[in-house]
Amino acid sequence: MKSGRILVPLSIVTFIVALGIFGYLLNASQAFSYLSTDPVACINCHVMNSQYATWQHSSHREVASCVDCHLPTDNVVDKYMAKARDGWNHSVAFTLNTYEQNIRVSEDGAARIQENCRSCHARLVENIVTNEQRYHDFKGIAADERKCWDCHRGVPHGRVRSLSSTPDNLGVREL
Repeated sequence: MKSGRILVPLSIVTFIVALGIFGYLLNASQAFSYLSTDPVACINCHVMNSQYATWQHSSHREVASCVDCHLPTDNVVDKYMAKARDGWNHSVAFTLNTYEQNIRVSEDGAARIQENCRSCHARLVENIVTNEQRYHDFKGIAADERKCWDCHRGVPHGRVRSLSSTPDNLGVREL
């Protein structure tokens, strides 16, 4: 009978300790910052400093944040589903150190970026498509396989080559 009375307080203490650890992890990982659209959230992981620093020097800095290019903009559900999927993949790669020196966007991420480029620059894209035979030489690449960054490589991250070799990466500064 006595052991039953001890188990109840022990389980409450265990629950409180677990809750405290969970709260500490949320705070230490700055978890709630990922719900925002603030580009500073993207540099919570130090491996994104090059991308953030070069974006700060780009033409897109004043008009587009990370989420404007890298996440779906059509609806909130798609946006947060992609954010959760990417967040999970990033946290696994960064925690286990399985990313390469030159970070590359996933196929899903590339499709989102391409859609957002075309959406923001719809009028320009329309002109390019209309005049593509006159002004663009894509060397046999089919129109549906072309990505905006095939030609516009330096937008919006400059010439990011790797985590250790990036022009304009003079250090990260907060806006």
